[in-house]
Amino acid sequence: MTHVVHPYSHRLGIIRDWKSRWFSKKTTDYVDHLRSDVLVRAWLTKKLRGMYLSMIEIERSEKQYRIMIHTSRPGMIIGRGGDGIEKLRVTLKKEMARLKIVVPQDVKLDIIEVNNPEADAAIVAAMVAEGIEKRLPFRRVLKTTIEKIMANREVLGARIAVSGRLGGAEMARREQIKRGGIPLQTLRADIDFARDKAYMTYGVIGIKVWIYRGMKFDKKKGTK
Repeated sequence: MTHVVHPYSHRLGIIRDWKSRWFSKKTTDYVDHLRSDVLVRAWLTKKLRGMYLSMIEIERSEKQYRIMIHTSRPGMIIGRGGDGIEKLRVTLKKEMARLKIVVPQDVKLDIIEVNNPEADAAIVAAMVAEGIEKRLPFRRVLKTTIEKIMANREVLGARIAVSGRLGGAEMARREQIKRGGIPLQTLRADIDFARDKAYMTYGVIGIKVWIYRGMKFDKKKGTK
């Protein structure tokens, strides 16, 4: 029996960096910081659903709490003249106080645009979820989405899997579509992976996306 490993965690420290970056000497501080990161990330993901989020990175120092939101639709979050981002910051501080999270002096939100959304697994998963929630035929959604992905020069392989009561069927099943190769066990292979859910009246449909964007080599060591 094989053990399925998350493609992101499998490559941490090799070609991937941590999504939360901070240091804590005390065990109690570590627990509090970890809890706050998990709760803040979950709240932001739910709040900004439909805005094509790629990932949320968090950096923490003694006085500053910096959150970097990667999205392909930055204008929707920022709003006119930056009103949207200011409202989001105020709401986030209130939510942190409600969850009994220690609010740092300076909470900073950075919105970073994703230039190539079709090569990002989280954004592709959101696109599939949006199509299924609009009651479009799931096979057509999968086919059109994977064609958009493979039209990218960066992408060498992709796989999309959906599972649940597809098309409103009585019995749940799993369907998938694949193009190109996805070397999951090669650590230097740049594989982006994401999960999402499509919320339907008859239940939830799970979505998984794998995107293979070629090999990553350490240029400093002069590896060919």
